[in-house]
Formats: sequence, structure tokens, C-alpha cells
Amino acid sequence: MGRVTSTDRRGALRIGTGLALIPLAGCATAGGREPRPAGQPHRAPAPGPRAFPGLPVQIAHSPRGRREVALTFHGQGDPATARALLGEAERAGARVTVLAVGTWLDEHPTVARRILDGGHDLGNHTLRHRTINSLPEAEAYAEITGCADRLRRLTGGIGNWFRPSRAERATPLVARLARRAGYPHVLSYDVDSLDFTSPGAPAVTRKIAAEVRPGSVVSLHFGYADTVAALPAVLDELDRRGLRAVTTTELLT
Repeated sequence: MGRVTSTDRRGALRIGTGLALIPLAGCATAGGREPRPAGQPHRAPAPGPRAFPGLPVQIAHSPRGRREVALTFHGQGDPATARALLGEAERAGARVTVLAVGTWLDEHPTVARRILDGGHDLGNHTLRHRTINSLPEAEAYAEITGCADRLRRLTGGIGNWFRPSRAERATPLVARLARRAGYPHVLSYDVDSLDFTSPGAPAVTRKIAAEVRPGSVVSLHFGYADTVAALPAVLDELDRRGLRAVTTTELLT
């Protein structure tokens, strides 16, 4: 099969975005669960967090042993954009990590399984996306467990990873609370795309290209047009350098 070009990807992405806007059938029940369509096989619970001996509590990159990187997305915003980005990654043979906000999952519960069914990692980015490092202990813990509860209800597990909201790194207190909630590690990053500042797709691509290295964890966001537009060029740049985009779990395993 020939190599997929950025032009091919952009065309496919436009198609994928249009398809993503088609509403999904079904609605949530009063308990928050969506009914399983007749004849659909039972799905096993999603994989949960795991400890990586020898790695720090807060992980910003892998030990750099392989030519792989993790593209990680803060899960919030228009679900059509999220589906378009997932589709674009999959067409390129890439897998990503999505750290979902709990209230976003409440509003768009089908997205959780869409992420997992695409072979991606799914994790916890707190319940309401508050500045978790500044919250009192009880409130910070409720932010972590609130999102974990949503993930468990929708997928059968609490997600592979926890990332603090509105912070690159967790305070020691928040890291301890995450461990109490079942997450051995806090997922940070070593490349910040700054896509949330809406600098334009070329700027997002240049920022990642200038800083990414084998083993990097890159911070990106759902819900921003610049990210959608930049992703084909980012994937092309990784491919040009011989870097493969994998889930964070794969990166560290």
C-alpha cells in the first residue's frame, strides 16, 4: 500500500468531520447508562491503570528507548471534532491517548467507547476541569473520583491514566490523591503544543516539530480547529522522522 499523504489525509478528514456530525441513535437512561443495542456482544471491561516500576510517579516521557511518541488529548469540546481527530489518527495508523473530562462524558457518553474501540488509551482529566492543584483536599479528591466513576460506569474501568486539570504537573497532595483513587502514576508531558491558544495550524505543527523527540508525550486538545487542521502535518512530520504515534501505555511498555 502506498504512503498516505497529507493531502489524502486532509480530504479524508473533511469527509470524516461531515460523518461525525451525523447524530448517533439512542439516548441515555435515567441512570446514565446507554442501552446496549439488541444483538451487540457484551464488551469486556476496559483496561485499568498499571504501575511501571522504575518510572517516576509523574511521567513526562518514556525512557527514550524506542522511536515512538504519545499524542495525548485533553478530552473536552465538540464531539464531532473529537471523532474527526480520532478518525484521522486511525487512517494514519496512529493511536492516541485521551484524558476525558467527566462532565464531557456526561454530555457525550458514546465517545468513551468510541475512543476505546479505536484502540486508543482513555484516562481521567478530572470531573469539572477545575484548577485542581488549588483545591482543598476533599474537593480535589472528588474531582478525581467523580471522573473515575463516569469512566467506570461507561467502560467498566477507571481509565488508564490520570492527568491533573489546568496544570502540567500535580502537586504532591494531588499525586497522593490520584494514587488513592487507583492511579499509580500522573501523566504529564514534555511537549506542549499550545494549540489551546489558537495560534494557527502551522504554528502548532512547528511547535511540536521543534520539541518532539523519541519517547515524548505531547499535549494537545480536542475542540480546537487548529488541532484538526494541524494533525495531518504533525503525523507526516513524525513519519518523516521515523517516529510512530502510539498510546501512552504502549510507549511505556
